Amino acid sequence: MKKEKKRRTVKIILSILILSLFLLFIVLMYCNHKNTSTKTVEEKELMVFEQAKKEKEFQTEGYTLENANVILNPYGNSPLTALILFETEEKITPKVTILGKDELSTFEHTFEENTKHYLPIYGLYADKENEVVISFEENGKMKEKTFYIQTESLPDDFILPTEVTAKKEKLSNDLYFYTPSSSGYTCAYDINGDVRWYFTNYALWKIDRLNNGHLLVSTERLVNSPYYMTGLYEMDLLGKIYTEFSLPGGYHHDYYEMENGNLLIASDDFESGTVEDYIVELDRNTGKIVKEYHLNKILNMEDGKSENWISYDWFHNNSVWYDKKTNSITLSGRHQDAVINIDYNSGQLNWIIGDSTNWSEEYQKYFFTPIGDDFEWQWSQHAAMITPEGYVFILDNGNNKSKLKDEYVDASDSYTRGVMYKINTEDMTIEQVWEYGKERGSDFYSPYISDVDYIDKNHYIVHSGGIVYVDGKNSNQPAGFSKNAKLKSDTVELIDDEVVFELVLPTNNYRVEKMSLYIEDEKFEVGEAKRIGTLGKTEVTDEKWTPFLTAKKIDDEYQKHDISIIDEQDRLVVKGQFKRTDDVNIILYQNMKSKYYHVTVSKKPYTALCVDVFTEEETKNGISVTKYMNQKGLSGKYSIYIEINDKLYNTQQFIEF
Repeated sequence: MKKEKKRRTVKIILSILILSLFLLFIVLMYCNHKNTSTKTVEEKELMVFEQAKKEKEFQTEGYTLENANVILNPYGNSPLTALILFETEEKITPKVTILGKDELSTFEHTFEENTKHYLPIYGLYADKENEVVISFEENGKMKEKTFYIQTESLPDDFILPTEVTAKKEKLSNDLYFYTPSSSGYTCAYDINGDVRWYFTNYALWKIDRLNNGHLLVSTERLVNSPYYMTGLYEMDLLGKIYTEFSLPGGYHHDYYEMENGNLLIASDDFESGTVEDYIVELDRNTGKIVKEYHLNKILNMEDGKSENWISYDWFHNNSVWYDKKTNSITLSGRHQDAVINIDYNSGQLNWIIGDSTNWSEEYQKYFFTPIGDDFEWQWSQHAAMITPEGYVFILDNGNNKSKLKDEYVDASDSYTRGVMYKINTEDMTIEQVWEYGKERGSDFYSPYISDVDYIDKNHYIVHSGGIVYVDGKNSNQPAGFSKNAKLKSDTVELIDDEVVFELVLPTNNYRVEKMSLYIEDEKFEVGEAKRIGTLGKTEVTDEKWTPFLTAKKIDDEYQKHDISIIDEQDRLVVKGQFKRTDDVNIILYQNMKSKYYHVTVSKKPYTALCVDVFTEEETKNGISVTKYMNQKGLSGKYSIYIEINDKLYNTQQFIEF
């Protein structure tokens, strides 16, 4: 009896306990529901998704040449382009002629034979009724139709050349494609200095063509400040994106297309605490990183310091070049005044070009001994490449011209030049075989950015893109470091040492590439863009079991931080104004679990804060900080909370991945 009574008592207690837990669960779920956000985060549609909607208008059916479907700026990001669509009963090979001011500013292209025609029109003038002629042969007779396409004027902040010099008898009708250094537009000027193409989305760094004819430019999205982009777009001049490549460490400065189509990319390993010392090879088909090179494992970070050397940006790689003959990669370390070459397979160091002063004894064997007359080393260089002749071609910025501070040359006596070196890796000698720019003196001096291009033997471009004057005097500092700065970009094209083209702009530009408007097998394709690679998984600072959260409503204290929350479809972006002393966390809440993402209030969030100097105004008012939480590793619906100095706020917003 006693045992039976005891069993009944235990059953009753267990039943009460289970019922209590169930009621507690109901209460917690109710509290969770009360805390669940009711408003979805504002969504920013990415370009790759936006363009699919636009392509629904790209119809050929029902349109003939006489009443063709003409769409100006079809993707909304390339204003000086159009798409002409129509159908013909018989197969024809249409020829497009975009009339210019003269022969070298007129463009022609013949498209492949078809009955359905999607004809991309490039090279329109701004603020003009452009004449575009389409002609073809049908039944032995030539037919043609002239279209008049009116474009809008250039944006008010568009920068135009102040000086253009062209020896047209020695030039082609290729365009000069520019990328901005801080502000401005990625654009192309013709031989007369007229704008014939520009891209309204912010594209930095290199612009070049892939082997398939498409352009490869940076995305407009940051992965981290100040200029590390999420990756690259493969696109055409219409602004149509064919592939978006994303990388966990983002992209900066330069890339190189390998023979197999893979991309060597200057990237970052932010978690290492340094930047611009990491190169990856991205598989073009899968988006996977198949090789990586950590330069801090190849070089001594403390060696060869230039004036711009800092611990977190000790190398500052600004170019990537692969040489098939030697199976090696050439890189340019601005902050060590060093161009280095490493073995593609092993990553081992082959050689270093530069002044060996202040380098450790163990690295001296990798330096060359100068021979010949008029030899000079390069300083703070950019755009190192290997020419078909095997020469090393470099843009020598020319900063200071010494490793020793008491021997620095003043900016007013400095000069920037394109320089070509012949190296002998057997006896480790180096000879200077060509230069241009020294004769131009300080008027051609760019303390940063800039570019050289090899077009053909004895045919080069030297681009001094970062000329800065402060109070009328040459400056050693990039644009934005000083008030009252006057900027200039000077691009020179040379054939057999003769200047055949020069274009001057009142701004700073990173790089210049000379390219044709149309490619030989120009073909436009409608279809969804591919998205390759990943932004990686954002590190969770802390994860807690939180049955319910007690949070404050949005108040004046919260409002002063000017917080914005955006859903970019592959990541959550939270931006706000915070002081250095603020302790900030973003919390994603789901099913009684909280994921904490700490926000580092810093201008250099992945570096030691001791080098992070705030101005007096920034200390008082704070700085704008952005936190990115990538989709990888997240699934489902999350309520968004923000914790500021131990005060928890419910934003009343949610995101669903």
